[in-house]
Amino acid sequence: MRTLVLNAGYEPLAVVSFRRALLLVLNDKATIVEHVVHDPVLGIDGTYERPAVIVLTRYVRIPSARRVPVTRRGVLRRDAHRCAYCGKAASTIDHVMPRSRGGSNSWENLVACCLRCNNLKSDHTPQEMGWELRWLPKPPRGPQWAVRGTERSDPRWEPYLSLAA
Repeated sequence: MRTLVLNAGYEPLAVVSFRRALLLVLNDKATIVEHVVHDPVLGIDGTYERPAVIVLTRYVRIPSARRVPVTRRGVLRRDAHRCAYCGKAASTIDHVMPRSRGGSNSWENLVACCLRCNNLKSDHTPQEMGWELRWLPKPPRGPQWAVRGTERSDPRWEPYLSLAA
């Protein structure tokens, strides 16, 4: 069971285990906003609500330049597993400007790609192939990218994740 941690201003900060969340609540560093009904935590001293969403009692500053690391899984997720060239289901990633020509591993240069298009394109640019990108690749934004673990989110988290978008 995972718990969404909100900053004092209700922006998503992290996803932690329910044990860590319960510790924060018991130490008066956070309060429970949403809990799991009919699934309490049994302790020596009694029973406690199992937290689903907690909010910190003090505001925590977050670095403004929090960059999302580039990963294969992230590129596929950003592009909704759709090929940037033909629109079919994608299972690989492709460098728009090939690495053999100085292309980098950046959000702006990587796109999801189907195996067929990836093999046809090889080490050419889309312009040389006469292809156009269906969308312009750019870094992902939003709380679901800034906070790791929200891709497997609990339905109770949705209102808090949409507030920050």
